[in-house]
Amino acid sequence: MFVRRNATPLVPVLLSVVLLTAGCAGQDDAKSSPESPSSSITPHGYVEGATEAAEQQSRLLLGDPGTGDTRVLDLITGKTHDSARRAGVTELTTDGRFGYFHGTDGTHVLDSGAWTVDHGDHVHYYRAQIQEVGDIPGGTGTSIRSDAGVTVVTKADGKAGVYPRTDLEQGALGAPDQLPGTYAAPVVPYAEHLITLTRDGDAPAKVVVLDRSGKRVATPESECEDPKGDAVTRRGIVLGCADGALLVHEDDETFTAEKIPYGEDVPKTERATDFRHRPGSATLTALAGKDAVRVLDVTERAWTRVDTGPVVAANTGGEGSPLVVLETDGALHGYDMSTGEETTVTERLLKDIPEPTTGRTGTPVIEVDRSRAYLNDPAGKRVYEIDYNDDLRVARTFDLDVRPSLMVETGR
Repeated sequence: MFVRRNATPLVPVLLSVVLLTAGCAGQDDAKSSPESPSSSITPHGYVEGATEAAEQQSRLLLGDPGTGDTRVLDLITGKTHDSARRAGVTELTTDGRFGYFHGTDGTHVLDSGAWTVDHGDHVHYYRAQIQEVGDIPGGTGTSIRSDAGVTVVTKADGKAGVYPRTDLEQGALGAPDQLPGTYAAPVVPYAEHLITLTRDGDAPAKVVVLDRSGKRVATPESECEDPKGDAVTRRGIVLGCADGALLVHEDDETFTAEKIPYGEDVPKTERATDFRHRPGSATLTALAGKDAVRVLDVTERAWTRVDTGPVVAANTGGEGSPLVVLETDGALHGYDMSTGEETTVTERLLKDIPEPTTGRTGTPVIEVDRSRAYLNDPAGKRVYEIDYNDDLRVARTFDLDVRPSLMVETGR
């Protein structure tokens, strides 16, 4: 059972939709002009059969690796939808709309039917039917990264293929265009190009910029030893390296790579390698071993280490929001990211959680959007909705018929 949030008055909501649509229509007309330099920037986002909404249409994709059961939890209606069983799933990722159920032999693609199109000064929210799309070749170690135009699948051997986004939106995978060569990191779509790392022998990896066909168009000066971890932010792409991070940024079709060093020697077990953040935010979090969290403020180009005690998962809504940490006591702890001071702690929410380890699969995670955080409780077969701006108050509890060991949020 759950407690609903307060409803939004209908008239202002409808008025906001009309105004945003009208404003966007003018912008879309401008973008279609040959003289417009941004004619191929993010499309409006509508697809046939979708309905535009006045608020974010968040959904949680859930999976139980033990049984293969999967579910889609609609956070607007509170209803749970069954989806196809996926045996052998070891990981679940998302690009904001599609869920990718990774297995040892391939990756199943599920359209969650919820997504956001961000135009910078305003956004559009859409909802549509949930549908199974198909299976992508590529087993353990396969990485999938997307933008509004393409979805790129990078396999463990460094080979990559590009799928047109419109095919996925229409419920079909289509045939990917294979990129030439192999790469030392996932290939990430960014600024109408593809960003990745290449390595020559034992030398540090270097950033390369490719066009959508795979042709190299730029090689910003850079070095990244032992690359692991990446994230897309409004400030550019962050790539994890042994001595900190590389920030790859585009300005007027010129690409630069800037190192953001830790400023100290960091053991390999305490490096930031699995970034978590609210989509659209420029504040990243990553576990720093067993007893701390690293916070990267991309805007300020600064790292902060927050000593937390035994940590299982962490995330944040960004600037002005607390660092939300699940610790081994089963409670959520809130920390001030600038001072490292603990500001609040909840009662014990999870009764049975694993010991904190790096590179874990199927342990609890914290998903964050603009107003709420979501914590999965596999053993308790539930998901908690947390108001992180109200002392980590539990706003709703969703009881489930599966163990939600894997969880991602779409619609953001």
